[in-house]
Amino acid sequence: MTSREKSKFTNPFAEFPREVGVLVFASFFVAVGFGIIAPTLPLFARSFGVNNAQVGSILAAFAFARFASGLVSGKLVDLFGERLVYTIGVGFVALSSFAAAFSQSYEQLLIYRAAGGLGSSMFSVAAGSIILRATDDDHRARAQSLYNTSFLVGMMAGPVIGGFLTSISLRAPLLVYAILLVVSSAAGGFLLRNSILAARPTEKIINEKGSMREALSSKPYLIALTISFCSASVLFGMSRSILPLFMVEEMKSTAGYLGLGFTISSVIQGFLLLKAGGLSDKRGRKYSALLGTSLLGISVLVLVGTVQPWMFLLSMVIAAFGSIFLASTAAIVGDVMTGKGGQVIAVFQMSGDAGAMVAPIALGFIADHYGFRPAFAVSAALMFIAFLVATKLPETRASHLGQSR
Repeated sequence: MTSREKSKFTNPFAEFPREVGVLVFASFFVAVGFGIIAPTLPLFARSFGVNNAQVGSILAAFAFARFASGLVSGKLVDLFGERLVYTIGVGFVALSSFAAAFSQSYEQLLIYRAAGGLGSSMFSVAAGSIILRATDDDHRARAQSLYNTSFLVGMMAGPVIGGFLTSISLRAPLLVYAILLVVSSAAGGFLLRNSILAARPTEKIINEKGSMREALSSKPYLIALTISFCSASVLFGMSRSILPLFMVEEMKSTAGYLGLGFTISSVIQGFLLLKAGGLSDKRGRKYSALLGTSLLGISVLVLVGTVQPWMFLLSMVIAAFGSIFLASTAAIVGDVMTGKGGQVIAVFQMSGDAGAMVAPIALGFIADHYGFRPAFAVSAALMFIAFLVATKLPETRASHLGQSR
């Protein structure tokens, strides 16, 4: 084994540009905060005496703002560079979270969470742009997985901390989240200050940005959009809205038990995401897409038949294995993207935002009128659609197979 190979074995950042490591570090703080509020935000919304659909609207409003501002964020990245857009975006989410923590009504909470979606769109598009542009298709899925791992490692402690903070106050998790976002914004801005890749682009680079028309004519890109929409509907729609309510209200579980389930899922993903990214780089994007969609679909079917709280934990374990392979979906975009392509990345993220935006309201409506289990059945159907689409995915790793895009 050469010294370089040993370095890669002991240091997962060795094979990637410095910017990837910076994003992993800065985004870790965002992840801890998100993990803190994820299982408790629906309970905070419920404290204002609203129904399931209105609880879902809190999550949907954030996703709607991300969705509506996606193309704007992509344009800002193309014009001003990733460093500035990332720093301002994370800072804006911090301000909105401080405001949300002091909400005096459901309407205020809805407005403040929606405002945070703009900042979230900015920093996520900026981070995605750096990750996908900085790596080739031999390393792209692993780099994406490493970045996602930073989120998951941060989220491991988040739900447990969130459950503890909720026992003190339903507002406390949002306050802690805001503080961690301030740290992330400062870290990203400082550590990327000398990065040429994340700097404001030159006129030549702006003129070379990827074409949306070219991307939308690409079959792999359209398939990636579909998989992103369906999986986000489950992972960020169903799981963050009706699932906590189902466990607390029908299964009579506690917020702490909810936190345990989300933590177990995060631990599994944290340990295996990089391995799954490596399999995607070696065996192909289709291999990962088929495994991810099928496993996530099975996890939702388990929820349909859940009669004991432990079945929720089983579902979370299966969903974790599905999620680690679906994380490679973004690598498809990087494979087919040309030029800077801030808006190409933005549209891909918007497809996930659309799922996270529509699912909480639609599934909340179904849960209110027909029950939680029919809502889970609809979520399983979405993953079946994603699986069927994934069977049509051509290989996009040009460096491996030499196939046209």
